Amino acid sequence: MTQDIAVSDVHWMMDALQSIEVGLLVVDSDHRVVAWNAFMENHSGISTARAIGSDLFQLVPDLPLEWLTRQLEAVAALKIPVYSTWKQRPYLFRFKGYRPITGCSDFMYQNVAFLPLGSVNAESANTCITLYDVTQTACNEKVMNQLNDELAHLSRTDRMTGLLNRGYWEERAENEFKRCRRYAGTSALVMFDIDHFKVVNDTYGHQVGDEVIKALSRMIKGMVRDSDLAGRYGGEEFAVVLCDTDAKGAAKFCERARQDIEQMCVKALGETVRFTISLGFSEINTEVESLAIWLKQADAALYYSKEHGRNRATLFDAQLISS
Repeated sequence: MTQDIAVSDVHWMMDALQSIEVGLLVVDSDHRVVAWNAFMENHSGISTARAIGSDLFQLVPDLPLEWLTRQLEAVAALKIPVYSTWKQRPYLFRFKGYRPITGCSDFMYQNVAFLPLGSVNAESANTCITLYDVTQTACNEKVMNQLNDELAHLSRTDRMTGLLNRGYWEERAENEFKRCRRYAGTSALVMFDIDHFKVVNDTYGHQVGDEVIKALSRMIKGMVRDSDLAGRYGGEEFAVVLCDTDAKGAAKFCERARQDIEQMCVKALGETVRFTISLGFSEINTEVESLAIWLKQADAALYYSKEHGRNRATLFDAQLISS
């Protein structure tokens, strides 16, 4: 009677293993398949009859040979479970997703567990590999991360120009200032604005004025490097930190920007607008004790440019500005 119950228990347990929505396979020390449940059969297209007794790596040639071998060897040697999540490796078996049209992925994300199975002599002879379909969880997290990235981008970007907004620009500029101070680096701060921008707005309207700002911003984005910090400081005023750039390099940048913008022709709403900019720049040095002072110097140089004819760039110099 006891033997009949044991056989009955084995029968329903095998049925359960076959019907669960979890991939389950067992391999021996030679990587030959000992068990292959219905989940594996349905998603791989490989029948249980074909899988049993086959070498796993020959049965599924696209498995990551080196990585999977290391996991199996670790389980056999240490006789402890080993786990891998979809963040470490998106999948072990490349199974198609359930919803290839509406889903976010064309494959099934998987969490994988490697479990040692003891034999009758208490040795770990086989390894059970279980696959958990976590596609929905992975997709949800990826979508959430994408949304968070987009929100973060929006929070630090000026909507009109695509440049850094003032708050985020100041935060990044502060970091660059501290880096230069700490490592005796050289960077330059450029401030500039559009000459007679009020006249542009009054003559052509604010919509055309907005297009002028956008055109200027596109040109600046095309001139700066990835390491530079270009931001809209307010209205028609802009600020750029040229990282690892001395006064000579900043002067070249300013003159190129001045000339390119002088030659620019903005066409919007049937209007054609030409305009110029005035610039002021300051190279960081030991006398610059804070970002506020650095900004004040560049702004003073900008003011000098505007007071002395506009459409020009001026390097901050205490004697020049005070004269």
